[in-house]
Amino acid sequence: MKFEIYSHRNAEGFVKTNIDLFLLWEELTQVIDSITDDEIAEVFLNANRKAKSISEAINKIIDQKLVAKKWSRQSPIFKDPVYQERGRGKANWRLDFAKDKIAVEVAFNHGNDVAWNLIKPVLSSELNHVDKAIQTSLGVLVTANQDLKMNGGFDPAVGTFEKYVEYLKPLNSILVSPMFIIGLKAPDSFVIQTEFIDGKKRGVLVKKRL
Repeated sequence: MKFEIYSHRNAEGFVKTNIDLFLLWEELTQVIDSITDDEIAEVFLNANRKAKSISEAINKIIDQKLVAKKWSRQSPIFKDPVYQERGRGKANWRLDFAKDKIAVEVAFNHGNDVAWNLIKPVLSSELNHVDKAIQTSLGVLVTANQDLKMNGGFDPAVGTFEKYVEYLKPLNSILVSPMFIIGLKAPDSFVIQTEFIDGKKRGVLVKKRL
């Protein structure tokens, strides 16, 4: 899958000076690069025509590939059980994925969550008076760029790569840890068009003419 990268707080230079971080970063980007249009289409089409976008398909594929490489999913940031509780109305104090010193958030949610999604990797990498369950040194935020949002059936309110990059400047004094923003690009071979099916808005995969 094609993608673009933005380096915050000299993340690019930071990984180049640390071989362990560099190898983990390479592992992560290789996983994303290995995702094919056919894989996304297959998972999307197997969703019993209930999916509106390919976000869940991409999430599922990333999850399978990272877990296969021993990345931890839903890794808690803090040890205190209060901050590990999950459920409706509770803050999510967990990382989508983590391995050694890298924290990863895969964010296809509402634009109102942009700031919080950016802050979580920083919480995992900075010291805190609440006991930590994990201590990272690099954050990675994976999201859709504007083209993928438009052609992947995403909700209009979803935050994009461009919006995340825009937020970095005013939040610079808060986002003190090195971080990469990865913007996933739209598939080359198909688009998702939304249609009303059985009275509900659904995504329909339409192949491009090559």
